[in-house]
Amino acid sequence: MSRLLAADWLKIRGKGLWLLILAGPLGLTAMQALNFGLRFDYMKKRYADDLWGGLLGNTAQFVPMALFLGGTLVCSLMANIEHQTSAWKQLLALPVSRIAVFASKLLLCLLLLVVSCLLLSVFVTGLGLIFGFGASAIPVYDVLRIGFLSYAAVMPFTTLQLWLSLAFRNQALPVSIGVICAIVSPFTTTLSAWLPINWPYVAWTGPHRLYFAGAGLLLSLLVLLPGAAHFARKDVN
Repeated sequence: MSRLLAADWLKIRGKGLWLLILAGPLGLTAMQALNFGLRFDYMKKRYADDLWGGLLGNTAQFVPMALFLGGTLVCSLMANIEHQTSAWKQLLALPVSRIAVFASKLLLCLLLLVVSCLLLSVFVTGLGLIFGFGASAIPVYDVLRIGFLSYAAVMPFTTLQLWLSLAFRNQALPVSIGVICAIVSPFTTTLSAWLPINWPYVAWTGPHRLYFAGAGLLLSLLVLLPGAAHFARKDVN
């Protein structure tokens, strides 16, 4: 597994994945910089009781959309490295199991998204400090959970996206599914909280946030099993 991870790590160099990982949190932070910066007096008055909570709450509204779209693109680009170079036969001819190959690529995708979530926490904290919200008042737990609880809740989707991206040489289907989920996710929040597409949102706002984060981890394992089994049996070109 360590050798597979090292090989996949080398393959993503120069492929634009790191730019994508940076663009997500940077874009969300830039949106809030404009949101607060253009009407700072109004926003400061509105969230006078909890300035950090106002900043984090406004940012969190867009985190699920960013995770759906980011997970889609990361998985698709990861799979395309093998598809475009037609390297599957050479890779799978090595003395490693196909399940290990699948697990390695999934683990790297998840690690890249972890970096993106961490950058979001850092950037939002920096923005709050620039606005003068006060370092002593930083809600460290909330700053961390803004991305990471939603990240845990979106893991089943990421696992499914990698499965589809590896299964189909043409990336139109997995990318279309990801874009559709990203677009409709803000409009499904009025539906049942137990609808998986809502889990990244309620993992931030709901009264039982940890339940939905845990449900995401559990469902991701259930998606992983058939995904890895299918990849292990599938003929690749």
